[in-house]
Amino acid sequence: MDLRSLRYFVAVAQTLNIGRAASNLHISQPPLTRQIQQLEADLGVTLFIRNTRGVTLTDAGALLLKESQNILNLVEQAADHVRSAGQGRMGRMDIGIFGSGTLNLIPRIIADFHESNPEVSIVLHTMTRTEQIEALLQRRILVGFNRFVSPTTDIAREVMLTEKMYVALHESDSLASRDVVTISDLEQRSFVMFPTGSRPNFIDRVIDWCRDAGFAPHVSQEVGDAVTAVALVSAHLGICIVPQSTTIMRIPKITYRPLVGGKDIAVDLSCIYRKGEISPILREFLRSVRSTIKARPQGIAP
Repeated sequence: MDLRSLRYFVAVAQTLNIGRAASNLHISQPPLTRQIQQLEADLGVTLFIRNTRGVTLTDAGALLLKESQNILNLVEQAADHVRSAGQGRMGRMDIGIFGSGTLNLIPRIIADFHESNPEVSIVLHTMTRTEQIEALLQRRILVGFNRFVSPTTDIAREVMLTEKMYVALHESDSLASRDVVTISDLEQRSFVMFPTGSRPNFIDRVIDWCRDAGFAPHVSQEVGDAVTAVALVSAHLGICIVPQSTTIMRIPKITYRPLVGGKDIAVDLSCIYRKGEISPILREFLRSVRSTIKARPQGIAP
């Protein structure tokens, strides 16, 4: 008993007429009759009672019709699932994420992908840049999001956007009344910086901007993430330079002002993945990422 036999049987059982069933199947009547006879011989039961008007189902035939329909439906579902997996629309997507990047754009990207691919299970892993690269090489994640990643022989990078910089200030700070703040304005301030961890990172970029402006920043605190950094600013422990995505956070006593006064005061946010990766899910995810970025040409303005 094979799938073709079951399909032929169902066609006859639904029409109760071998001639009409043969026409529906686009075959002649004799091979269909032989196929039904062979199926009855294989099962050792009579499936149809023949009469002058056509055929009727026996009890065994009625049971086989029900079971055959279930089997054929399962086979079709399995085929649909396989096609979906092959198109990147089913399976598991492990994604490495980090700090401030999760505050705006990355959730939008994931939401857009999930909306168009609801059968893909998305699993998020909070990881530093070094941890993401290691996890990619070990195939524990399929894609990551981070900053300051240079492409290598094994890792590909796509820059999604370049973020402007802002200064997080306590609302009582005299700089909070200004429309914009320059790097030079911060010379006498104490800095809360993030993230701690592997270097070089965002801390080093901030230090470079200050040095280009002619001073070395006084660092009062180094913390692990932007949320903690801005919270410390609200406690009068200093100021903090943050990417634009961070300004979506609304923390009491905090004011954000655009930072100007030097070239290249910005940071990139990149999507990284293994070079040569052939996963259909990754292919579909990258297509979704590019579509999301294209639909938001102004980036992540809060």
